[in-house]
Amino acid sequence: MSNTAHVPALPDVILEPIVRLALLEDLSPAGDLTSDSAIDADAHLAAEFRAREAGVIAGMDAARLALRLLDADVTLQIERGDGATVAPNDCVATIGGAARSILMAERTMLNFMGHLSGIATLTRRYVEAVSGTRARITCTRKTTPGWRKLEKYAVRCGGGQNHRMSLSDAALVKDNHIAAAGGVAAAFQAVRQHAPDITVEIEVDTLDQLREALGAGADLVLLDNMEPSVLREAVSIAQEHTARTGKKVLLEASGGLTLATAGAVGATGVDFISVGGLTHSSPILDIGLDYLRTL
Repeated sequence: MSNTAHVPALPDVILEPIVRLALLEDLSPAGDLTSDSAIDADAHLAAEFRAREAGVIAGMDAARLALRLLDADVTLQIERGDGATVAPNDCVATIGGAARSILMAERTMLNFMGHLSGIATLTRRYVEAVSGTRARITCTRKTTPGWRKLEKYAVRCGGGQNHRMSLSDAALVKDNHIAAAGGVAAAFQAVRQHAPDITVEIEVDTLDQLREALGAGADLVLLDNMEPSVLREAVSIAQEHTARTGKKVLLEASGGLTLATAGAVGATGVDFISVGGLTHSSPILDIGLDYLRTL
């Protein structure tokens, strides 16, 4: 079993509202009609959650909480915790207890495991694609409503980093802000005056805008939809700015990135590569509840 660096678990106070909503979607208004009809109330089962493909695990704490909220007497033994890598047919967890409770919890548990493990798995692939470069993989705010903390946690399980959690974490001056404010410098100065101590990042899509953002005093610059050759020139411009002023400005590449192009983008010397697809387009990791047997 291989793990990333330790990622602190999300506390139940964050998980519980999300997990309760997921359970409510499945059980409202009349519970599990199939299990209540077909399964004897005294029946007990043992089973295993197994990976059906290789990947990185995330979402086990949410799955465990879903089970506990339904039936605290059902046991769940996690064999592969969040951040662990798995191969096909690896046992992720074992479960045992009341059959109705296990079958009632199965889909909700697998929804958390599969979706979040899919995010962690795709993140790990991007991290591996830029290995040997200085670039760090980050996610964006393109998340499922209500699931942001979970999805960004899954990115960390895969070895990535988080961008802003909300609009109040830091300022990101985007193209529409620039257009509405009257230019790069005007937008930056307005934000800096309103929030003098906050990190300010400016999105640019030309090298001239990059020079303007550097001159304005940006802390970070997001280089939007630039080819690797242009990104290399942008890195040189930023390095010249640092040599001249003594202020290091970090650069983030974003837009249209794929696993096939991530390595070339990382090799340009940018500090971050942000990938919206980590959270909005990751395929699930296929995990199933297998090897059921009666107790």
